Amino acid sequence: MKASFSLIPFTTDTAPAIKITGEIERQQNQLTIEYNLQGQAKIIIPQINTPTRKFGLWEHTCCEFFLSLQDSTQYWEFNLCFTGDWNVYHFLNYRQNLVEATAFNSLPFQVLRRNDNLQLKLEVNLNQIIAPEQNLEVGVATVVEDRAKQLSYWALAHSAPEADFHLRDNYLLKL
Repeated sequence: MKASFSLIPFTTDTAPAIKITGEIERQQNQLTIEYNLQGQAKIIIPQINTPTRKFGLWEHTCCEFFLSLQDSTQYWEFNLCFTGDWNVYHFLNYRQNLVEATAFNSLPFQVLRRNDNLQLKLEVNLNQIIAPEQNLEVGVATVVEDRAKQLSYWALAHSAPEADFHLRDNYLLKL
């Protein structure tokens, strides 16, 4: 199953003039997600370094996606930074019982920079956390830090008065 996405900013007042699109696909239990940022000259992108599992990546430019089992309260949050840093968290319920998902020792993803475009692509096997026959609901989001160090919050949808990527109402993709 494959789906395309286009993210929208929570508010256009502080959002830089960029475009964030991508694709996500699940074949058996192999998940591929690709983010494309157009207009990267307007945002802060740190240099690529040795990939490290880190906490708090959402405090700067960071791609995120959320995988939830259909008809279940548990979900996983994947954080991918253009520096190569990453993390995966598991929640038993909405923003409760946050733990790092130990099923992953690394997330080998690719970052490609071309002119004013930035691409991030991850291929990950989900067998360690999700059975192939389980239906998934997916939320896709990005935090963007502009050159003035202002953060903007981009997602498939924003269903609350404040930006909140964890809300299931924003998990619009089905895989």
